[in-house]
Order: sequence, then structure tokens, then C-alpha cells
Amino acid sequence: MFDQLRKNVSKALKKITITELSPKSISRFTKELKDILIKNEVAVETADVICKKLEEKLSKAEHTRFSKPKSMIITSLREVILEVLNPHQQIDILKLVKEARLQKNPLIIAFFGVNGVGKTLSIAKMGKYLQDKGFSCVFAAADTYRAGSIQQLQKHGEILGIKVIAQTYGSDAAAVAYDAINHAISKEINVVLIDTAGRIETSSNLMAELRKICSVTQPDLKIFVGDALTGNSLISQVTLFNKKIGIDAAILNKVDADVKGGAAVSITHLSESPIVFIGTGQGYNDLEQFVPENIIDNIVPRN
Repeated sequence: MFDQLRKNVSKALKKITITELSPKSISRFTKELKDILIKNEVAVETADVICKKLEEKLSKAEHTRFSKPKSMIITSLREVILEVLNPHQQIDILKLVKEARLQKNPLIIAFFGVNGVGKTLSIAKMGKYLQDKGFSCVFAAADTYRAGSIQQLQKHGEILGIKVIAQTYGSDAAAVAYDAINHAISKEINVVLIDTAGRIETSSNLMAELRKICSVTQPDLKIFVGDALTGNSLISQVTLFNKKIGIDAAILNKVDADVKGGAAVSITHLSESPIVFIGTGQGYNDLEQFVPENIIDNIVPRN
């Protein structure tokens, strides 16, 4: 994971020969670091923030002639990236489901993302995850746009034993989602998981439909699903979705196969929302909780 980024960062750290931290030596290192981050698909805005925070932290650090500048840089860089990967707003999905159940309401989660990123499979994985935790679910087949999408979700539902609420292709997507919510209320189902059509970023009509789904269903969580291997395209996608509909959290797929890692570092900073899960395979159990410390270990070596 993040092999290319890790090797380049390690190479830069090994070249550190300074015996004392000074504004000049700090600036020289952060300039090289910024180039490495951008070349490994970290968004320019995110790279700027990381380097600025690192400069501030190192400038304020207390160091003596016995200090080891290299160790201080490594420790500070790990701390800065951890800050970037940990937004102020944390999300505990299981806690939200429990709170909604106490109120006798279903938790409504809507999933968004472009075609081909594994959105529908991520919904199925989430359904399996919630089932394993003792919660009931219903799927809403609100992707009435892409051929085969309804059957794909129905197949997952059949395998997992999860009810799928669906209509025909071309139906009002918001109406499908609304029907699923009513079904959940009547059957006292804990969670509604809403699939949506893969959005073509330049299509204003499809984005308008997304906003309509959000307006009608008032989801408790809006989860963006992305593919780490799409790199800079992922950065533009998360920026657009956040601007158009707002993102509460993200699921990032194929992180384990990403050699650059820049998109994974950028997505939380750009959306100001946490990555809650990472997808690591095609199986229903291949959904892992996102642990920022594990990501950092794959970018910056420990002292």
C-alpha cells in the first residue's frame, strides 16, 4: 500500500543531514516534501496545508544541541498527517443506528459516486456489516438510470437476505427511496441503504436528481464512495460532490492496491469529513474500518 509515496518520503528523510533546525533548513525540506506529495497525487491544496502545518510545528518545537532534527521532523510529519486524516467531525455509524432505533426511526444512509467505483457492492458490504452487528436493513434501488443496476442490487439482497425496494428503470429515484423509508418504518427496520445512479460529473440533470433524493429523503448520512486508484479524478469527484450535495463521510475502495496514496490523504481534507471504511476486495466481508494510524505507517516510517 502506498509503496511509491512511502519510498519517496523515506528517500527525502534519509537525505536529511542538518544538525540544527532553522527557517532555511525547514523550508528546504518542506519544498521537497511538497513536490513529492503532489507527484504522488496529493491535492495541491492538501500538500500546501501539510507543509504549512509542518513548518509551524517545527518552528515552534523546542530543540537543543542534543536534539535530533531528523527524528523531530519524522515525528512532526506523522502528527501533521494524522491531523489531516482526522477531521473534527467523527462518525460512529453503529452509535447512530442505536440512537435512531431508540427513537423508533430508521437510520437513512444515501450513497453517491460515479459509475465503476464499487458503490453498489459497498452498499451490500455495509448491509452485511450491519447484519453482523445485529441490525436489520433494507436496500433502496434508487439507481433507475444504469442498465442492470436494479438486478445487481437485487442479487446482493437475495444472497444476503435483505429486502430490496425497487421500481422500473426510468422511475423517479426519489420516490423509490421514499418507498424504502416507509417500508422500514412499517416493518421497524433499523437502516435504509439508498443506492443512487453513478453520477456523470458534468451532468447538471443528474446532479439535480441527487439533490432531489436528498431533499425528499433527508438522509442522516451522505456517503461518498470512491476508488483510490483513480487518483486525481477521485480528488475532482469528491470536491464536486461535496460542493453539490455535501458529504458526511466516505468509503474508499482499492486502498490496498494504491501505490501512490495521494488521493487517500487528500479526500478527508478536501471534504472535511472522515473516511469511515475502506474496501479491500470483492467479498462481502472485505470492508474494514478506516484507521488513520495504519495509513500513516504506510507513508512515514517510525523513528
